[in-house]
Amino acid sequence: MVGPDYQKPDTKVASKFAGLDKSVAPDSLASKPNEDPIEISRWWREFNDQKLTDLIAVAQRQNLDVAVAIARIRQARAQVMIATGGLYPSVSIGINAQQSRSPLGGVGTGGNGRITESYQAGFDASWEIDVFGGVRRQIESAKAGLEASFENRDDVLVTLAGEIGTNYINLRGAQYQLTISKSNLEAQETTLALTRERFEAGFVAGLDVANAEAQVASTRSSIPVLEGQVRTYIYALGVLLGEEPAVLLAELTPDQAIPKAPDSIPIGLPSELLQRRPDIRRAEANLHAATAQIGAAIANLYPQFSITGSIGLQGGNAGDLGNLANHYWSYGPGANWLVFDGGQTRGNIELQRGATDEALATYKQTVLIALQDTETALVNFTSQQRRRVSLAEAVEANKKAVDYSMELYSNGKTDFLNVLVAQRQLFVSEDALAQSETNVSTSLVALYKALGGGWGLEDGEPGAGPPEFRPVAEPAADGAGSPPVAQ
Repeated sequence: MVGPDYQKPDTKVASKFAGLDKSVAPDSLASKPNEDPIEISRWWREFNDQKLTDLIAVAQRQNLDVAVAIARIRQARAQVMIATGGLYPSVSIGINAQQSRSPLGGVGTGGNGRITESYQAGFDASWEIDVFGGVRRQIESAKAGLEASFENRDDVLVTLAGEIGTNYINLRGAQYQLTISKSNLEAQETTLALTRERFEAGFVAGLDVANAEAQVASTRSSIPVLEGQVRTYIYALGVLLGEEPAVLLAELTPDQAIPKAPDSIPIGLPSELLQRRPDIRRAEANLHAATAQIGAAIANLYPQFSITGSIGLQGGNAGDLGNLANHYWSYGPGANWLVFDGGQTRGNIELQRGATDEALATYKQTVLIALQDTETALVNFTSQQRRRVSLAEAVEANKKAVDYSMELYSNGKTDFLNVLVAQRQLFVSEDALAQSETNVSTSLVALYKALGGGWGLEDGEPGAGPPEFRPVAEPAADGAGSPPVAQ
């Protein structure tokens, strides 16, 4: 085969992730990242939240982006079939019946003329011999395109799992914040009632009542916003499942705890990232396909050889087709060499070389973005954990401050402003802690997604699944194994 043979790009990466340095990820972290080997095709199981697992299982069967990716796999398979057909002869069966009239004695002599009939039935065959490998390069490119469609489906599954995980955790976080707001509102309303009693008894001024009422109204105003956020996340999850937005309202409205990150987070090595992320593998398959197209274009510079033949029966009436004496046949080789086309063939070669250079640059850029995604997600995950520790300490201190201020205020030993400040600080710190709890878990989801996890099918092991989503193992373009692909 003419043209360059595909060579896997030599990509060098660091020996370990910078985010694993102890200055970024100290040993004191509750969820400690490490270099241990990982298996994160179904990372959501690490959260031990059955509702999250069930949502992802349904989405893998019903999500419309997944359906689009599966349809593209079918198209890519068809392209391989089309390209492979070029290696084989084409055979057609033809049956012709013709009746014609010619004038008696020639044109212009008048008369009724002569009517003749002819019948023919036979096979025609042609075979273009792939001497210089142009067809085989097309097949190679189509198989690489099929591999790219496999990886595209896996990338869609990775994105889908990440979006469901993020929306689900944000939903539980918003519900937690809503609970905190209602709890603080209840406490502040109790304080307001106490202040009114003291005002009516003449112990405090009306200013204290007004300040207490303002704080209650301010806290109450945060509740509708959080209720709206809860619905927004539920609607997003419904659409991700391929359903109407409100389909999950009854199921997800009841509160549930924020999914917690596990104690240990194995993330592997940067070199493993190149093999695990579907978008990197897809970019490499596209590079392979573009490289093969160069060979297909170069093959057009050389002669094309073919063999043609036909065999059949013919006669002046239909009954002659049953007589083998009326058979005919022909066969012979042929050659065709395009010697001048105004530079079109060479222009196509340069076009395919440019496309290959573009694919190579895209591959390298995809690798860099993958490394950036992972390092960013890793530092966000560790920094959110450190922030959560400080916020937890702040909440405990603010709870004590509220208790002390209320005790002093009830005994007339401090003014109401200290109570307001303490309650407000408690509400702010509890709300921030709830957001931090959410951010820790969503940062872990982002880390799993950056590492390329999430393409594993929840309903069954890889290679098995429900009838609606039957994955089958397909070979890679180079003969290596490939993750399961739905058909």
